[in-house]
Amino acid sequence: MYAVIKTGGKQYKVCAGEKIRVEQLSADIGQDIVIDQVLAVFNGADTQIGTPLLAGAAVKAKVLAHGRGEKVHIFKMRRRKHYQKRQGHRQNYTELQIESIAA
Repeated sequence: MYAVIKTGGKQYKVCAGEKIRVEQLSADIGQDIVIDQVLAVFNGADTQIGTPLLAGAAVKAKVLAHGRGEKVHIFKMRRRKHYQKRQGHRQNYTELQIESIAA
């Protein structure tokens, strides 16, 4: 059984017992959260797809950690204009442990 959820402007395919990294959420470490923006739930031949969200469906998850991702290097240059700009960015994330999927 797996579900497709939406959080932080992105969609994730999740199964029970799986660990995922999502955009940073305002929740404490160890706290249980409920994600109610479920787009679809697949359980063998039984498939439920929302329009756009599935009413009554929810995914329970536990917050494991907060952190920062790998550094992304940005380099901009204009040829023959003597313009070079270097920049870096690290995106914040929250690591979740998916506990259960309720359709």
